[in-house]
Amino acid sequence: MLLRPPVVVRFFGAAASSARAGPSRSYRSAHLFHATSTTRKPLTILALESSADDSCCAIVDSERKIHANVVLKQHHINATQGGINPIRAQEAHERNVPLAIRQALKTANMTIGDIDAVAYTRGPGMYGCLCISASAARGIAAANDKPLVGVHHMQAHALTPLLTEEKPPEFPFLVLLVSGGHTQLYWVSLADLFFQQANGSDATDKIGRALQLPDGDRGLGAALEAMAAKPPLPPFDTQPVPPMPLPMQRQKGTLAFSFAGVLSAVERKIAELGDPAVYDEARARELSRVWQELAFGHLGNMIGRYLDSDVAKADGDPVKGLVISGGVGSNLQLRKTLADLLAPRGIEVAYPPVALCTDNAAMIAWTAILRLQNGLRGEEPTLDIRRKWSLEDLYDDVPPEAYETVEKE
Repeated sequence: MLLRPPVVVRFFGAAASSARAGPSRSYRSAHLFHATSTTRKPLTILALESSADDSCCAIVDSERKIHANVVLKQHHINATQGGINPIRAQEAHERNVPLAIRQALKTANMTIGDIDAVAYTRGPGMYGCLCISASAARGIAAANDKPLVGVHHMQAHALTPLLTEEKPPEFPFLVLLVSGGHTQLYWVSLADLFFQQANGSDATDKIGRALQLPDGDRGLGAALEAMAAKPPLPPFDTQPVPPMPLPMQRQKGTLAFSFAGVLSAVERKIAELGDPAVYDEARARELSRVWQELAFGHLGNMIGRYLDSDVAKADGDPVKGLVISGGVGSNLQLRKTLADLLAPRGIEVAYPPVALCTDNAAMIAWTAILRLQNGLRGEEPTLDIRRKWSLEDLYDDVPPEAYETVEKE
């Protein structure tokens, strides 16, 4: 298989266009993406992921075959804690990560001897949780003399379609990473990955808890989607809640995601329609629908605003596609909303399978393959775990000697 070129990450905040006067620090320091080596030998990677509440192990090869993808979830624990409790999550990872490794090797019918390198999520995420898979990966790599690769979690989400799509999206394309707590928009070209929006704080999980929805097997986002898809109950079958205004309509020149106002409006409506402490099925169905319309309408509005902006024009060639990933990226209504918005522009919408929208180790393995096939020899196990890790600083602490060949600037 012919792998697509790697990506360099440059970070831009709200004033993206003003930052283009010179190369960013990450462009100068991300040695991986300057590597002239284009090794294409077959690779099979075992990867671990435990940045939040999912204990994951996957085995993936450079022909884009996923031999195993094990995800052990903690929703039953989260339901008793009112969300992810970092200590409880770390304790669960200590139990589950070894089980995930054993299950993945068994599913793939492989041993460590069949593995060419070991990868893990080095950040961002919950520090204690990250440490579990990091320690396991480092131990496996050291004991078996395998190359070790640390991966940026959000970069892996962004590159998932290059692993999963039968017809991968053509460059350049946009990537929308949307989860229960964060929303980010990226621009991906053959050589660069531009971060166009400041981090937004999506409030899907907060709305789910305010409506007292159960976590279920797939989390609050999936529970909210299922509730919104149900037919309305009286009185909302004949008197639906009127549409609410989309946020940031007055800030015409602003490229950013903001859900604070939407969250407040829906929370006020919850109280207006009855006691917030008492579960109401009719209210839950109606306000789940209202929330989705508001949140997804806002996402579509901001993406459209970006495409019409001077920032988009400065980025070069028009985008040819939009990739949706992250936990909320599996939402069918979100996919339809954005597909309908972008179809008149000739922009296709792509998304990974539902199982790979949420956290998984297959995406970690795939990103590690790209790094190794573009010059990385391996990393030392002494690199810091990065609880907070901007894409502006992608792999800036990996020394040049970790790469085969580095171009001179």
